[in-house]
Amino acid sequence: MIQITLGKKQLRDPNGDPLGRSQIGWTDGLSGRQLFEIARGVWVMPGDRVERERFAVVSGGGIIRQAIEIDRVVDVPGGRRAFEGRFLGPGHPVHDLYVGQPAPKGSQQNPITYFNSPLDDRECNCGCGKPISRGDFLPGHDQRAIHERIARVGTVMDFITWFDQTWNPDQHQRSEAA
Repeated sequence: MIQITLGKKQLRDPNGDPLGRSQIGWTDGLSGRQLFEIARGVWVMPGDRVERERFAVVSGGGIIRQAIEIDRVVDVPGGRRAFEGRFLGPGHPVHDLYVGQPAPKGSQQNPITYFNSPLDDRECNCGCGKPISRGDFLPGHDQRAIHERIARVGTVMDFITWFDQTWNPDQHQRSEAA
């Protein structure tokens, strides 16, 4: 999971901010929407680890103030990145576990840090029921899932024949664009 650590409130010219924000940093009295807009960017986030994270928590003054579900990470001008997603409310496990509690990584100099959370674990997508914290499958379980589906159709040749008869690339491209 990601911890976004906000510094003290600073005013900005919205025309010069890549996200059009008039304020960055933490201060009391922010609405959920205001805090989300401040916290979602603009950050230096090299590498692909950030792409695998599903949730972030926002720290202000050493306390978690908000939980965010990340839909995607986007590039913004200046070689930095921002989160797209939504802030979470009471009833969501990430919100309920972290909001109002001390920041898991404390007050950090680096505004973007990672920590292991029990909520990061989910089940392997092959259907084995085993927990994973990254990616979609345990190592080798993607192949297990593929071969189980082939077996449902019959032989490998049966599967290839069925696939070639049913696959419609035009339909697939339309559904990806939607």
